[in-house]
Amino acid sequence: MALYEMTGESLKAIDPKTFTELGLLERQNIQKALRTHIAAITPNVKTMVLAEEFGDWVGANRRIDLLCLDDQANLVVVELKRDDAAHMELQALRYAAMISTMRFEQAVEAHRRYLLSVGSNADPAQAIRDFLDVEEGDAVALSDKVRIVLASAEFSPELTTAVLWLNKQGLDLRCVQMRPHQIGDRVLLNIQQVIPLPQAEQYQVAVREKSLEQDAARVQDRDLTRYDLTVGDNTYPNLPKRRLMLGVVAEAIRQGMSISDIEGAVDWRETMFISADGTLNGAQLTDALGGKKLRYFTDDDELFHSAGRTYALSKMWGERTLEAIGNLLGRMPHPELVTYAPTSGIADEITYDRHVIRRRESGAIEVEKDGVPVVPVMPALRELATRLQVQHLNGSGNALNTRQLGKAVIEAVRDQ
Repeated sequence: MALYEMTGESLKAIDPKTFTELGLLERQNIQKALRTHIAAITPNVKTMVLAEEFGDWVGANRRIDLLCLDDQANLVVVELKRDDAAHMELQALRYAAMISTMRFEQAVEAHRRYLLSVGSNADPAQAIRDFLDVEEGDAVALSDKVRIVLASAEFSPELTTAVLWLNKQGLDLRCVQMRPHQIGDRVLLNIQQVIPLPQAEQYQVAVREKSLEQDAARVQDRDLTRYDLTVGDNTYPNLPKRRLMLGVVAEAIRQGMSISDIEGAVDWRETMFISADGTLNGAQLTDALGGKKLRYFTDDDELFHSAGRTYALSKMWGERTLEAIGNLLGRMPHPELVTYAPTSGIADEITYDRHVIRRRESGAIEVEKDGVPVVPVMPALRELATRLQVQHLNGSGNALNTRQLGKAVIEAVRDQ
């Protein structure tokens, strides 16, 4: 917005300058002026300066221009740029992450150093308490939310687009434009908050909070229970419901059930499988069905082959998943080979030679190698048992099942 000087009945445009043209430096001039009038770039939010050029972290050589605190105990990262604001939002996000765990005692120490640097002998702890209106002796807990204020003469479309998107995700970033003008020997700053616009700020905050509430409600409405599936000697731990369904269908086919038998057990589903002629791999099946990305299990080891056709099971399973599994087990020739239960908490865990062996409270065993889940776990357990000289058989000469062998391997590692 242009700035004009009004003289009588005429207006004279005051052309904006750059801080560089005026010989004003970022730290020595702009930053020092704003630290004593921080309200100029934090409109409608009561704010105090905690520290200047703050950088109390290991392995980083960058510093926050002004670290502030608002009256809701939120830390505020203030980043200043004279003219070019390129990438300052990314820098500010890194700083916000670094200070998000700051405790009251750390804030007091940072403020102590700041007060000394400006020649004040005020008590830093009391200054913060007074600002937050917290009585002596009461605990002070800083919020884990960090607000960000970006102040610059100009903001690029790329930066403002990023800020608008980040705000939509629930962050609180503000862009404050500072444009200098010169009239004679005086320098005037035209300071305006441009994101969010002050007149629309309450509305935008309300929209953001509603969006976050809706996202949270959607997550709460979803059943995110995971399951441990045991098929014979093999355990498949921590499966989402759709993969639980895949495992049960695979065992039903292994036991001789036909595709039509399986579809009959889940007769409310219009489309349980997609299929094409021939014995195909995943890529060939996808091509045969038009090359579209499909919501079906189409990896090579997830496909089923029957009567000269290749079948892929749907990934879309909702509230009736466990009912469908129950129906399948009711028609399976040997349902006693299949058991499943909700994944429980971790009862025991050990690490051995790039492996993590984990026993759930339900007794289910999980194995990871180099951070990747091993499924099924029994082959890996047998290999580890051999290396650890753990017997694979029980006292009656029968092979240990997954849970027994997993527990024995964990105990052997712990006894080393």
